Amino acid sequence: MCSIFGMTGARFPRDLIKTCFDRTISRGPDMSRMVDIPGGILGFHRLAIMGLHEEGMQPFRLDNDYVVCNGELYGFRPLRARLMETYDIKSECDCEILLPLYREYGVEMFKTLDAEFALILWDDKQQKLIAARDPIGIRPLYYGEVRGGGMAFASEPKNLIGMCDTILPFPPGHYWIDGEFVQYADPAYVGYFTMKTEAEVCPKLRRLLMDGVEKRLDADAPVGFLLSGGLDSSLVCAIAQKMLDKPIRTFAIGMDIDAIDLKYARMVADYIGSNHTEVIISEKDVLEALPTVVELLGTWDITTIRASIGMYLVCKWIHENTDVRVLLTGEISDELFGYKYTDFAPSAAAFQEEAEKRIRELHVYDVLRADRCISYNSLEARVPFGDLKFVRYAMSIDPELKMNNHNMGKYLIRKAFADDHILPDEILWRQKAAFSDAVGHSMVDDLKAYAEKTYTDEEFAEKAAKYDYCRPFTKESLLYRELFEQFYPGQAHMIPDFWMPNKTWPGCNVNDPSARVLANYGQSGQ
Repeated sequence: MCSIFGMTGARFPRDLIKTCFDRTISRGPDMSRMVDIPGGILGFHRLAIMGLHEEGMQPFRLDNDYVVCNGELYGFRPLRARLMETYDIKSECDCEILLPLYREYGVEMFKTLDAEFALILWDDKQQKLIAARDPIGIRPLYYGEVRGGGMAFASEPKNLIGMCDTILPFPPGHYWIDGEFVQYADPAYVGYFTMKTEAEVCPKLRRLLMDGVEKRLDADAPVGFLLSGGLDSSLVCAIAQKMLDKPIRTFAIGMDIDAIDLKYARMVADYIGSNHTEVIISEKDVLEALPTVVELLGTWDITTIRASIGMYLVCKWIHENTDVRVLLTGEISDELFGYKYTDFAPSAAAFQEEAEKRIRELHVYDVLRADRCISYNSLEARVPFGDLKFVRYAMSIDPELKMNNHNMGKYLIRKAFADDHILPDEILWRQKAAFSDAVGHSMVDDLKAYAEKTYTDEEFAEKAAKYDYCRPFTKESLLYRELFEQFYPGQAHMIPDFWMPNKTWPGCNVNDPSARVLANYGQSGQ
C-alpha cells in the first residue's frame, strides 16, 4: 500500500500538512515526497511493490501535469510498451503510465483501467485537480472541504483531521472534477442476468477466479497469503500454489484456547504444500490491540472491529518477522455468493438486491478492514475475488443459481473447483464460519465480557443516549463508539450503519452481527 494526499484552495502551513500526512506513513515507509502545484499540494508515501528503484517514486510528472496513485494496474506491461513509443517512461512502475493514458483518453481513462486504485491528478492545462477511485473501493480515499475553502483528499480520514470539519469516504466508481462527483462504473449493477445453467456458469467462474489470482501474483516484492482455512482464502492459496513452482508462504491466526480455523488452515497448507505459519494469540493480546485497531480502522462498527483484531495481529506478526510485502486475501466472496444469513433470502430478487447493497458498501466494511489491517503494517493487500471481470460476471449470474438450493452456501464457487481436487473435500465443502468467530469464539466473548466490566447498566444507558447517529445498543458497541470518538471526534457519519443481517427477512431480526446467533449456524463453528 501507499498513502496519497492532495489539497487545493486554502493553504495551511506546510509543517501542519506534513504532520497530518505523516499519520499514515506506515502505508508507505520506503520514501516520501510532497510537491507544490498551483494553488495546492500533492503528497506521496511509498511502499515499493512494482519497480523498486527510485525512478518509481511519485508524484509522477508529465510536462506540468502530476499524479499520485495508490494502486495496482493489472496487465500494464503491454500498455506501457505501446505508450513508450510516444512518451518518455522512465520506471518499471505500473502507475507511471497514468499520465500518458490521461493524455490519450482524459477522464474516460477510468473506464478502461483493470485496476484497484485511488489517485489525485493535477491537469495543468485546465488548471484542475481531479481525484478518482476504483469501482469497488478496494483502495481507500477520503475527502473533505478545507477550512477556509478548497478541497482535500487523502488515503485515510486521519490525514484530514484538523483541516476538515466533515470527512467522508470518496464514493467508489467515481471521479471528482469541477467540484462534482461523476460516476463512471457500478459493478454491482448488471442490468440483465446471464441465463446459463450451472454446468455453463461454473467453468467460467473457475477461469475468471484463476485469472484474478494470476494477475495478483505479479510483484517485484515478496508475496504471502492469509489462510483462514475457510473456502475463500483456501481457494486463493490453492490456485496460487498450482501456478507457482515453489511453496507459497501462508499465515493463519487463532486464539490459544479454542481456535477453530487453525486446524483447517493446517489441513490446507499440508495438502497444497505451502510454507505455513501459525500465529497464536491470547485474551491479553486481543484487549491490548483493541484501541489500536479502532484507531487504524476509523470505524465503530461491531463486526468490522471484531474481524479486524485477528487480521491486524497476524499482519503485525508478518511485518515484524518476515520480508513479505504483499498479501493475497479471500475477501469479497461473501458479498457475491452469500453469507449465512442470505440463506433466509425470501426470493432470488431479494438475494440479488442484497448482493448489490453489500458490493456497494464494501469500502466501508470488509474492504476497509482488509486495507487498514494490512497497510498499517506496511503491507499491500490484493483481493482476487475483487477482480472486476470476476465481480461483474458473478453479479450477472441468475440469482436463482446463487441461492442456497443445495444446503450448502456458495455452492457455485465450490462446484466450479470440485473436479480440480486442489483442496480436500473437507475444506471445499466446509460450512462457512465468520473470521471473527473462527479465530476462536472466546475472542468475541472476551470483548463482550470486557465491555460488560467497563460500564454499569446505568452508565451504558446514560452514555449511549448521547449519540443520536447510529446509537450504540450494547455495551460492546458503546465501547467501540467511545474509542472511535477519541480518534475521530464528530466523524461517525463516515460509516452508514451497523453491519447487520437484513432484519426484514425471516430469521434475521437479530441484534448481533455474528452468524452464531442465526438458526442455521449449525456445524459452522466446529
